[in-house]
Amino acid sequence: MKYRLLSVHAHPDDESSKGAATLARYATEGVEVLVATCTGGERGDVLNPALDTPETHANLPAIRRREMAAAAEILGVHHRFLGMVDSGLPGEGDPLPEGSFATLPLTEAASPLVALIREFRPQVVITYDETGGYPHPDHIRTHEVTLEAFTAAADPSRYPGTGKPWRPQKLYYQAALSRAWFQTLHDATLAAGLESGMGEVLTELPPEDQLKVTTRIRCEEYFPTRDRALLAHASQVDPAHPFFAYSREIEREVWPYEDYHLAHPTPGPALEDDLFTGVTP
Repeated sequence: MKYRLLSVHAHPDDESSKGAATLARYATEGVEVLVATCTGGERGDVLNPALDTPETHANLPAIRRREMAAAAEILGVHHRFLGMVDSGLPGEGDPLPEGSFATLPLTEAASPLVALIREFRPQVVITYDETGGYPHPDHIRTHEVTLEAFTAAADPSRYPGTGKPWRPQKLYYQAALSRAWFQTLHDATLAAGLESGMGEVLTELPPEDQLKVTTRIRCEEYFPTRDRALLAHASQVDPAHPFFAYSREIEREVWPYEDYHLAHPTPGPALEDDLFTGVTP
């Protein structure tokens, strides 16, 4: 049986900052991996000072498409844009841009993903939990859209004209960049006599992680691939960011995996080490 894995994200670069080593591992092992990006990231900020120029801002939609293609090639995955428009991150009290992803009716926003699931026929789907991982309107909407499409794709009476029904067997939420991850790397870095830049991050995080980890995928071999894919999103990533400063050797020793929460079906008591555990033809 051919295993297929679909990872659904809000913007280009999200696939490389959340679960990228997992995707690279499964792609290398022969799983057909597809990343679906809901929006083009048109309203993203330019976070790399070296590229914060008028030319970059004027051509950002095309630049982000090129960056996404480069990252997908590095990870060894297929990629599809779903065609929605980035909602940006409005200030408190400011309205979302009309026609943007987060403003669309749920059925309109979910229809391209229903069609993609019916076409690609994945057994496993990954996305964000109901918080979006952080409160960006497009991340929250990505959760809502994926939950809708995961259920609706199997129902022949829903979304007519978008292909033959298909029922994915498992739905996971990303549990990356958790407080536990930051705390473990922070403590191990200090124990090694090195300076840690994660203390400030820890002061901003909730005191406990809310999402239970049900699945841990060993993928330390693919951390360099993850980093190269993230750096391919050059307009969105500052190479001088503290994320790139911590010791990868320490990370491989103390946290050699990426974490997930099994949202469907109900997880059992044992910690999974494979996203395809229990998947049947």
